[in-house]
Amino acid sequence: MKTYNSILLIDDSDSDNFLHTRILKKTGITDKIIVKNNGVTALEYLKEQIAIDSTDPELIFLDINMPGMNGWEFLDEYDKLDEKSKEGIIICMLTTSYATPDIEKAKSNDCIHSFISKPLTKEKLLTVLENIE
Repeated sequence: MKTYNSILLIDDSDSDNFLHTRILKKTGITDKIIVKNNGVTALEYLKEQIAIDSTDPELIFLDINMPGMNGWEFLDEYDKLDEKSKEGIIICMLTTSYATPDIEKAKSNDCIHSFISKPLTKEKLLTVLENIE
């Protein structure tokens, strides 16, 4: 199984972040998990990484429903980043939304690799990773 330099969790739920961090650590796919509680701080982090020419993160798990800047708004801003700086970054929508419009919107967005329902489990994670490789 491929390992990743780092994984970024973007979710306003502390309990979800705790659970998802545990799942990620148990699989051993990364030693570095960054947690951002909203889209604004996640974008700031990404811009900092771009400024220092870092390859972090390689994988992003993004929630849709967050205060301030939701997942869709984050993607709108993410899309404005330099194409070269987004190379190698895989975004997985990880959400409680089962709304058909959200699923369709995710499918039509080239930035989104997969759409997963919360909570992240080892099985769901392995399925996502298999589809990446």
